[in-house]
Amino acid sequence: MCVNPYMAGAGRTPAYLAGREQIIANAAQSFETLKAGFPERSVIYYGLRGVGKTVLLNALEDLAEEMDIPSSYMEVSEVEGSFHKAIAIISYKLLHEINKSEKAKSYVKKAFGILKAFSLKYTMGDIDFEIDLDPLKGFADTGNIQNDVKELLLAIGMAAKKEEQGAVIFLDEIQYLQDDDFSALIEAFHRINQKGCPIALYGAGLPKITKIAGDIKSYAERLFSFIEIGSLPTEEAKKALTEPAKRFGITYQEEVLNKIVELTDGYPYFLQEYGNCIWKIKADQKVITPALFEKAYELIVETLDESFFKVRFDRATAKEAEFMFAMAECRELPCATKEVADFMGESQQSISPIRATLIHKGFIYAPQRGSIDFTVPQFDDYLRRIKHN
Repeated sequence: MCVNPYMAGAGRTPAYLAGREQIIANAAQSFETLKAGFPERSVIYYGLRGVGKTVLLNALEDLAEEMDIPSSYMEVSEVEGSFHKAIAIISYKLLHEINKSEKAKSYVKKAFGILKAFSLKYTMGDIDFEIDLDPLKGFADTGNIQNDVKELLLAIGMAAKKEEQGAVIFLDEIQYLQDDDFSALIEAFHRINQKGCPIALYGAGLPKITKIAGDIKSYAERLFSFIEIGSLPTEEAKKALTEPAKRFGITYQEEVLNKIVELTDGYPYFLQEYGNCIWKIKADQKVITPALFEKAYELIVETLDESFFKVRFDRATAKEAEFMFAMAECRELPCATKEVADFMGESQQSISPIRATLIHKGFIYAPQRGSIDFTVPQFDDYLRRIKHN
């Protein structure tokens, strides 16, 4: 059978989105409030790589489109300055979608003028918006990014409020925001909330994002709802495998399902890759048996190593790799930085710059003060495999 119903890949939406029904339902309620022109609290989802944060944002973007709510999606890049271009593009799109009637015309015109000034200041001429207006100077072109992002998004928020039409900004990989840019975003939504504007941010990032936000602005925890996205409960993990197969009359024996859930820890990306590899070798078999699973297991491990783990590991320098190999030797994870230093034969002080770089690159995070863990599930298993091979 040529059709493979399992969607293994970065951010690819699975055929059956398991275990996120309540999160989507809660977002739908918030979108209804926004659509009516009332403000709503912004949301930031956080979790490890492979838990489906991007998939969730994509599903919510589709939902906003179905509900006819202006929205825009952007992924933050590690490249410095990328946020400025992203926020300009987001603003341009939202203003065109909000501009639906005469009642908000003057507010929209003002916002376009502010956007033009912001773009001239921050996009270095890389983006040429077709805005037939003079730049409105003195609002979002001061060179102070906190002020300028705030003025730009507030102008859009005021236009949406006048139009009685809410909007949603979807921002993925927000852990890559520079501190000044993240501060600007937080300040902007703080002011938007104060003015009762119907615009909400739905963001996603690695676990460190909660600490970063709190360190930048103490009121961030009150401004955003921080929602952890984790592995799927057992029954939902099983559905992620069985539901896509149902359409083709394929079933899994319970023993196989239990084994896969145990091996994957219920992580959505792993579940898709397991299903993908099993499907590739099952031939005409209608039942996934333990024998078939054992036959597929070597392919599963090889595929995960090459497509999920290695592409990340290859970004590490030799010293960063040494640090992570030491982490993999720890008794358990999360582990203490001191334990890693001991394995490396170094002092904690000497390895702290490497630790900081690995956190910045998104390899590891600090769940608690003094402890570290990998942002990728089962990365320690992968490191032990390649070290001993």
